[in-house]
Amino acid sequence: MNFVFNTNAATLSPIALFLQADWVVKIVMIGLLLASIWTWSIIFSFWRKLGRTRKATEKFERDFYRAEDIDAFHRLHKDTDLAAARVFTAGVAEWRQSTRNRTVDRAGTRERLATTMGATVASEIDRLSDRLNVLATVGSVAPFVGLFGTVWGIMHSFTQIAQSQSTSLTTVGPGIAEALFATAIGLFAAIPAVIAYNRFSHGVNKIEARLNRFADGFHATLSRQLEGAA
Repeated sequence: MNFVFNTNAATLSPIALFLQADWVVKIVMIGLLLASIWTWSIIFSFWRKLGRTRKATEKFERDFYRAEDIDAFHRLHKDTDLAAARVFTAGVAEWRQSTRNRTVDRAGTRERLATTMGATVASEIDRLSDRLNVLATVGSVAPFVGLFGTVWGIMHSFTQIAQSQSTSLTTVGPGIAEALFATAIGLFAAIPAVIAYNRFSHGVNKIEARLNRFADGFHATLSRQLEGAA
C-alpha cells in the first residue's frame, strides 16, 4: 500500500502547510516545534519532581516531629537529598557552631539560626524552580516568534502576487494560510508553557511556605533549648 501526502496548502494539512511555506517560515516552524517538545519534557519531569518533593517533605516533617532525639534524627537524615533535610542540617550545624563555647550569646544564636535556615530555604527553592524560567521564556517569546514567521510569510506572498499580477483568492489564500500556520504553532508552544508555569509556580510557593514553617518550628525548638540552658 502506498501512502501519498497531499501537499496542496488549501487542504489545511499541517504537512502541506509546512512543505509549501517559505524557507524562513519553515525555520520558524521547526524552532517552535522543538520549543514545544522541550516544554512538554520539562512539564512532565517537573510535575513528577514536584510530586515527589511534596510527598517526601511531608514524610520528613512527620518523622521529625515524632523524633525524640534530634541528634539521632540528624545522624539518620544528614545526607538525605531533600530540601527540608538540608534546612534541618543547616540549622543543626549553626546550632552546634553557636553553642560550642561555654558562654552562649542567646540573641545572636537565634538570629544566626533564622538567617542560616532562611538562606537555605531560599537556595533550595532556587534549585527546585531552576527550569521554570524556560517555561516562562517559551510562554512569552513563542507567540512573537510565530508572528514573525507569519509576517515574513505574508510579505513573501505579496511578492508572489506582484510577480504573478494576480489577486485572486486561489493565488493569495495558500500563502497566507502557510504564514498563519506559524502563529498557530507559536500559540501551540506558548499556551501549555504559560499554564504549566503558573501551576508549577503555585506548587513551588506552597513548598517554600512549608519549608519556612518547618524552619520556624525547628527554630522554636532550638530556642526552647537555649532557654533551658539558662
